[in-house]
Amino acid sequence: MPERAEDHWIETERGRLFARLWTPDHRALASRAAVLLFHDSLGSVELWRDFPGRLAEATGRAVVAYDRLGFGRSDAAGAPVPPDFIRAEGRDNVPVLRAALGLGRLALFGHSVGGGMAVATAARWPDACVGVVTESAQAFVEDVTLAGIREAEVVFRAPDQLARLARYHGDKAPWVLDAWIGTWTSAAFADWSLDEDLRKMTCPLLALHGDRDEYGSPRHPERIAREAGGTSEMLLLADTGHVPHRERPDAVLAAVARFLAPLP
Repeated sequence: MPERAEDHWIETERGRLFARLWTPDHRALASRAAVLLFHDSLGSVELWRDFPGRLAEATGRAVVAYDRLGFGRSDAAGAPVPPDFIRAEGRDNVPVLRAALGLGRLALFGHSVGGGMAVATAARWPDACVGVVTESAQAFVEDVTLAGIREAEVVFRAPDQLARLARYHGDKAPWVLDAWIGTWTSAAFADWSLDEDLRKMTCPLLALHGDRDEYGSPRHPERIAREAGGTSEMLLLADTGHVPHRERPDAVLAAVARFLAPLP
């Protein structure tokens, strides 16, 4: 862990959240909006690897990553995923994180379903958000997404793969897997889309996506950029799958640093 990274345990009404804060220098947290990272459906703070530290150095901003309830080192969720879980993250947990860590305005970066959470957070708290970056985000329930999830289910149900998930989520690993698969393949979620939240956004948006994303076609970033209420741009990364920040970190860091540079 980099020297300027600090671990925090944050109490909420439903359980403790684990968060990690990276600061490139002592002034970063006070001088510019911090970047808040939202992880994907199987993600955690540890699975971001060295990306948050590199992002802090590339942007000169503080960066915060946290484990959602049920994931990583945070407490177990203790309940099934609610139908409004994408919006609920910004409504319930982001204000607690901001208060506990002394965060002012935020730049939001979300990977996969975390991208939807970033958009929904910006829509709910427009005065607090200076910009949003979505990476491999879904804007609706696409056949490509469902096919990718069903293929992944076969892989992740294998004992060795479930054990790999347990390295990051402990005994919560089966819940993490079931939450991902059960939510996206349920009939109740079939008509979900990000459109309403996108239209309520007022801050700038950058939609990053790999042209070989196994969980969503380029229709997703196209729709995200088209429906966003503020200024928007889309960047389709060549020969890239669902995790651009791991597959093409330099390209992602450069794009995000450029996007955030003029923002407060």
